[in-house]
Amino acid sequence: MKNRVVLVGGFHKTRSLAKSLLKKGYVVTVINENEDNCRILAEIEKLKVFVGDGTKPFVLEDASVNEADIAIALTDRDDDNLVICQLCKKKFHVKKTVSIVSDETKIPFFYRMGVDSVFCAVNAIANFIEQHALLNEMATMVPIGESRIQIAQVLIADSAAAAGKKMNELKLPKEVIIACILRGDKSRIPGGDTVVLPGDTLVLIATAKHEVAAIKALTGL
Repeated sequence: MKNRVVLVGGFHKTRSLAKSLLKKGYVVTVINENEDNCRILAEIEKLKVFVGDGTKPFVLEDASVNEADIAIALTDRDDDNLVICQLCKKKFHVKKTVSIVSDETKIPFFYRMGVDSVFCAVNAIANFIEQHALLNEMATMVPIGESRIQIAQVLIADSAAAAGKKMNELKLPKEVIIACILRGDKSRIPGGDTVVLPGDTLVLIATAKHEVAAIKALTGL
């Protein structure tokens, strides 16, 4: 069965994320209280769109959030995003919740309140710049096209199989290398005793046929 994702709020980032997830085979539903935004989003093929305030339980119920595997809160208000994630997790029993926040100091609080993954836009931009430079360096060293080597990013949620484990405890194919861990606004080269933490992004180098197995081993999905 295809994974089902619900995106609540937002517009530009929601539209981009929805298109990306649909291309990867996910079943995607969007909830947005702006009718004009919904009309534009509804033009995306296979995207299910519901008009309404995602902080209201009856709106989430109408959108069948209880059938979702992942709920992602993308509104401009941190308090709304927290309410959305808590409703999805506690009332509708969604397995994984994800939220963006505008203030990075709120990230620990969101985790304490049960949100599985939390992202700050400022940190994301910093990580992107650092990671982009890192991947460019790696690309000059690894003949990606010729040897079918993949560079992949894996976000570690609280419930991920790798969370809390040391690198030498991970059951990964021998063809897979964890080249770097992006943690907050820093990157580090892991050793055997390095513990993988929730919120980490692991940068993998793997052969094409072992990439999927590695991601499954790390996330448990």
